[in-house]
Amino acid sequence: MSVDERTNLRLKETLKETEAAAGAEPQVIRIVLTGGPCAGKTTALSWIKNEFGRRGYRVLIVPETATELLTGGVAPWTCSSNLQYQVFQMHLQLEKERIFTEASSGMKADKVLIICDRGALDNKAYMDDQEFEIVLNKLGLSEVELRDTYDAVFHLVTAAKGAEEAYTTSNNQARTETVEEAVRIDERIVAAWTGHPHLRIIDNSTGFEAKLRRLLSEITAFLGEPVSMQIQRKYLIRFPDLAWLEQQESCKRVEIIQTYLYSADDEEIRVRQRGVDGHFVYYETKKRKINGVKRYIIERRLSYEEYLTCLLDADVQRRPVRKTRYCLTWENQYYEIDVYPFWKDRAVLEIELQQEDQEIRIPDQLNVIREITDEDAYKNAAISIKIPEEEI
Repeated sequence: MSVDERTNLRLKETLKETEAAAGAEPQVIRIVLTGGPCAGKTTALSWIKNEFGRRGYRVLIVPETATELLTGGVAPWTCSSNLQYQVFQMHLQLEKERIFTEASSGMKADKVLIICDRGALDNKAYMDDQEFEIVLNKLGLSEVELRDTYDAVFHLVTAAKGAEEAYTTSNNQARTETVEEAVRIDERIVAAWTGHPHLRIIDNSTGFEAKLRRLLSEITAFLGEPVSMQIQRKYLIRFPDLAWLEQQESCKRVEIIQTYLYSADDEEIRVRQRGVDGHFVYYETKKRKINGVKRYIIERRLSYEEYLTCLLDADVQRRPVRKTRYCLTWENQYYEIDVYPFWKDRAVLEIELQQEDQEIRIPDQLNVIREITDEDAYKNAAISIKIPEEEI
């Protein structure tokens, strides 16, 4: 059997597993489409609805809450304070998302794609830290819960950053930002979402139509047509300057514990606790290798109770892997730097790509030793058995 035949067979097996897991209720996926002012969101929503409707998805769009309120006369300058306005907006936004999600569960469709025109965490870009903490307390939610409740986040970079000639405020009566203000808001929105496990940034390195095609490609890759693929590069780096990382606005620290479960030889199953400061979300991930850099991946959210049940199937030959992950957005690329408690001289840098030949730009502050994408010893599954102890 040739390599291509084996790959196709694996894809067919994975597709069957995905269909079997879907069951009678529709598969519901919630993603956020966000971006800076004048980024192309309105047109992008139309493209997404048409493209994925054609692919068999029931596409639902949760309208942008801020525009509804502002055009209706409810604004920071008409409310008693910006804080009061943000509480109103967050309550309304979350209630709309809840209704769309509940409605989707009873729809006669195999696959439902809910597109949130901006997500709840976009609002953080328009508050200071103290206001944001007050809003979280009023909602009874944590930042981790707000951020990671969505399956993926796609950020369109404002035209004010790389396509200045196209920047305008004339197509949205709620938009008043100058070019400089638009760039700053764009950066704050990216910073707010940094830390999400599936954040993708679509810049203005191409024309507008090509930008939207790249967005569709990123969404397609995430959804998995026919199955979700993960294209990843990994690098061994010298222990990073944690103070520098923590000073970056677009860097978030996440504490992770992942536990490997019993599985077939050609498959890897793990559960993961992910969060910070006592607030966590839980995932189960199944992976199967296709080639050196490409793997299929099926991931689902778990409740805390489901997570505890999965731990009963933990592979006792492996230790849980604990690490601190620094999620860094840099020049429109998303990096994950994993710092392990047993190393003081090295760390692991991961970058997920849309194309295998995609250009990679690593910050000068991160000192790369070598690429380790194909080195099994540095994979977390291997580290759970034996920690590499080479001299570097």
